[in-house]
Amino acid sequence: MADLTIYLGNKNYSSWSLRAWLALKRTTVAFDEVVIPLYQPTSRETILKYSPSGRVPALKHGELTVWESLAIGEYLADSFPTFDLWPKDPAARAVARAVSAEMHAGFEALRRLLPMNIRSSFPGREIAPEVQADVNRVMAIWRDCRVRFGEGGDFLFGAFTIADAMYAPVATRFRTYKLELEREADAYCDAIMAWPAMQEWVTAARNEPMIIEQYEF
Repeated sequence: MADLTIYLGNKNYSSWSLRAWLALKRTTVAFDEVVIPLYQPTSRETILKYSPSGRVPALKHGELTVWESLAIGEYLADSFPTFDLWPKDPAARAVARAVSAEMHAGFEALRRLLPMNIRSSFPGREIAPEVQADVNRVMAIWRDCRVRFGEGGDFLFGAFTIADAMYAPVATRFRTYKLELEREADAYCDAIMAWPAMQEWVTAARNEPMIIEQYEF
């Protein structure tokens, strides 16, 4: 058994689980994972055994438990510094933290009205003005990061960082709902979806037997 265990929700729907899992995969260290089906009568009771917040993801490292996706990413960056989970350049690192925190705290309309559902396709879904505003802001973030810091790789800061993990579930949403994107944003989505760790998650999501009806349309 690995010294690291991450507790996750359904891979098809749990965007926050995906964020923490991708950051952990980036380290290439060995870990165990436990998927806890969400929205079941015993879900919260089960999660509370592993996460004091009653939510996933949660990361157990030895005797320590860390919860919340961004906090897990920060902990991994501190624990495994050789993997450069944040950009080395101070300016790039500051911007990466800023856009990650913005994702963590914002984009409520996008999350609520376009929930993550990796294995399904919902083209033609009506896009409310507040959702389009969120989409526009996401594309602006991606454009700015790629122009200023993206040289040397396909991701926001060149190599894959926590910032990419934070925006990966948005890329899945853009593909699920077949949104019309700027060329640069479309290319970034392609890069995220083609990353081997992301492909591994997508395959697992498609093979899950659990269905949460409220996130199906």
